[in-house]
Amino acid sequence: MKTKITNILVIRVIGEMLFIYGLLGWLYGVAIQFYQPSWLPMGISHLTPWLRLDTFTVLSFFVSAFGFLIWRLTAKMADCSHDNEAIE
Repeated sequence: MKTKITNILVIRVIGEMLFIYGLLGWLYGVAIQFYQPSWLPMGISHLTPWLRLDTFTVLSFFVSAFGFLIWRLTAKMADCSHDNEAIE
């Protein structure tokens, strides 16, 4: 039973991390769109010239939404697991 709760908590932390970093990436893209809209068609880095800033912003939003979904679902699962553990 402990390993199940541990696995849920690890997945919950991963979901939280995806949510926070995805949200920060999205906010970065939105800020650039407001202040330097001419940079949108440019690549994020010289290492990834195929990844444009506007594409990065959209991908960051999806990663953030997916991480939030994982975070919320595992929070409910962790609460249910703790309730079942207290009954036993």
